[in-house]
Amino acid sequence: MNHTTYATTPSGWRPDRLDRLEQLARDTGSIRVAVVYPVDGPSLTGAMESQTRGLIEAVLVGPEAQIRQVADDEGLELGDTQIIQAGTPEAAAEMAVALAIGGKVEGLKKGALKTSILMHAVISEKAMRTTRRISHVFAVDVSSYERLLFVSDAAINIRPDLGTLRDITANAIDLAHALGIERPKVALLSASENINEKIESTIFAAAICKMADRGTIKGADVDGPLAMDLAISPRAAQIKGIKSNVAGYADILIVPDLVSGNILVKDLDYLANAETAGIVMGAVVPIALTSRADTVEQRCASAALVCLVAAAKRAEAKING
Repeated sequence: MNHTTYATTPSGWRPDRLDRLEQLARDTGSIRVAVVYPVDGPSLTGAMESQTRGLIEAVLVGPEAQIRQVADDEGLELGDTQIIQAGTPEAAAEMAVALAIGGKVEGLKKGALKTSILMHAVISEKAMRTTRRISHVFAVDVSSYERLLFVSDAAINIRPDLGTLRDITANAIDLAHALGIERPKVALLSASENINEKIESTIFAAAICKMADRGTIKGADVDGPLAMDLAISPRAAQIKGIKSNVAGYADILIVPDLVSGNILVKDLDYLANAETAGIVMGAVVPIALTSRADTVEQRCASAALVCLVAAAKRAEAKING
C-alpha cells in the first residue's frame, strides 16, 4: 500500500481506504475464521457479509438453534456454513480458541459476547501466546488525513509498562507490513516533544526510539515523544522546527495508555466522521474485535485485517520452513 496523497474534491469525494483493505484481502484469498457467539443481527450479518465478499470462510461457534433463528429473522442464508455447537459465550470462546490451536482456523472474530470473555479464553491458553504481549490496533480512515492511521493500544493494555509498549509498537508495525506498508512511520505520542521526568510517557517514548536505533524494534521509522499535532501536521512540525522522518506524516500513533487511545479513536470516529476497523495482534492467530456500534462495513474491514495478517503469517512460516 503506497502513500498516495488524496485530496477531497468539491463534491466531497474521498478514497475509501477500508474498501482498499478488502481488495487487498481478496487478492490473498479467504481464510477460515471462527466467529465466536454470533447470536445477534449485527454480528451474524457482519460474518456472513464478510464471507460473501470473499474475505473469510466463516465457522460459526455458538448455540446452533439461536444462530439459525437470528439468520431467519435477518433474512440471511447460511447455506453450508459450518456451525459448531457451544451453549454459552464462555464455551464458544474456549471452542474457538481450541480450533485456532488445532490449526482448524487461521483467525477469530468476535460476535455478540463481551470482549473480556473472548480475551480471557485467549490469554488463559498458553498455546495461544507468542513471545510478545497481546495488543489491539485500530485502523482509522480519516478523510482529512492523507493516509490510513493506526492507533494502538486503545482496547487491551490499560497502562503499559516499557516492555509492553515495546510489544505494542512492534505489533502495530507488523500490521502495517501485512498491509503492504514497507517502512511505516511511528509516532510515540505524549503531551510534549520534550523529555520531562514528570511525564512518564515522554521517557518511555525516548526509550522506544533508542530501541529502534539499536535494532530491537525493526522495520519502521520511529520518533517520539511527539505531541499529536507534531505527529500528523507538517505545518506544526515546521513551525516548531522539528526535523524528523516521522513528524507530520505518521502512519502509526502509539498512545501512552488505553484511556487516551480510546478517547482519540472515538473523537475521530464521532467528530471527524472517521471509519474504523480493529484487530488484536500478538497472539498465534489474529483476532477481529468489533464493537456493538460497528457497521457492516466496519465489521468487514476488520475481517479483511484478519485475512491480511493471517496471509502474512502463512508467508512468513513458509519462508522459515
